[in-house]
Amino acid sequence: MDTARLVRRVAAMLTMGLGIAAGSQAIDVPEPNAVMVNEGSFRCIREMVPVRHFYIDNLLGNTPGTLAAANAPNGAVYPPGSVVQLVPTEAMVKREPGFSPATGDWEFFELEVGESGSKIRTRGLADVNNRFGKNCFACHVPARQPWDFICESGHGCEAIPIDHSMTGALQRSDPRCGRPEPQPGDTVALFKLRALVLIGMMAGWVKAMF
Repeated sequence: MDTARLVRRVAAMLTMGLGIAAGSQAIDVPEPNAVMVNEGSFRCIREMVPVRHFYIDNLLGNTPGTLAAANAPNGAVYPPGSVVQLVPTEAMVKREPGFSPATGDWEFFELEVGESGSKIRTRGLADVNNRFGKNCFACHVPARQPWDFICESGHGCEAIPIDHSMTGALQRSDPRCGRPEPQPGDTVALFKLRALVLIGMMAGWVKAMF
């Protein structure tokens, strides 16, 4: 093989090698035990498992483990993949161990829901706020021990401005579920909820101005 051909072949090999190296650096390879969460992870809330006034699921298939934690009388740590939802537009997902020790490995989601499915509006750890302007992590942190950040009556969390009639009306009207399943009083409950959201938005605007 002449010198020119040898140089061209070595150069080609080096170029290929550099390309492979660059490509491997650009690819974001998830951890082997990572809990992958995307918009398809969230479905009709009424297709999840009801627990008292909220719903649970598990993205890794361990729904029995999540249900056991939710029903543990003295509290328990939820398994990875757990999904907890009180209303269709807000969710907590238990990520892989070590993902976020400060939040107990929970990631918080604010969702937009419609007939075509779910859209993630906001996701994160200690920086996600709901539509009332309340910080999700700050609301849940009083229930850190022994309830693994899950707020219920008696778990130490500050009372939220909506009651079970409102959350139930939202659950029964989740647009991802198809036809709503209203109960008597749902129309009034949703009207009150819309008024609270509007008041919360106006309060936020006033606070921002001053």
